[in-house]
Amino acid sequence: MSGSLGRAAASAATALLRWGRSAGGGLRGPGVRAAGSGGSGSSEHLDALVKKDKVVVFLKGTPEQPQCGFSNAVVQILRLHGVRDYAAYNVLDDPQLRQGIKDYSNWPTIPQVYLNGEFVGGCDILLQMHQNGDLVEELKKLGIRSALLDETKDQDSK
Repeated sequence: MSGSLGRAAASAATALLRWGRSAGGGLRGPGVRAAGSGGSGSSEHLDALVKKDKVVVFLKGTPEQPQCGFSNAVVQILRLHGVRDYAAYNVLDDPQLRQGIKDYSNWPTIPQVYLNGEFVGGCDILLQMHQNGDLVEELKKLGIRSALLDETKDQDSK
């Protein structure tokens, strides 16, 4: 499975244009946010983080420099759909955050994806949603139009 994920991520990467807009001043990169100090692993703090933005990802590394293949695959899937404005929290920066988010979601692995404050799953679930079209529908519920809809429309007009 990891071989096919790696190939999917590599294929997705080659199809991408330059990474999108910056999420604002003071951040360490597009969409990357610091979890903040003090209580970063507490349930209340995590609840606030996952509900703060429409799309939230806890990953190893940053969207610009993922530190594991699964985190990279999640970033690539979001990029394929044109999702550029999302909160990304690097769990490698904060051991309390890393363990806390696992406890919060009752999910043992990173990355973790949240849509509109609800836990979706990890890389495997997001990949499955991408492949079966569910991700397009979930993004639409958030008011986010998937870039894949535009690609399909362009291909149909040829």
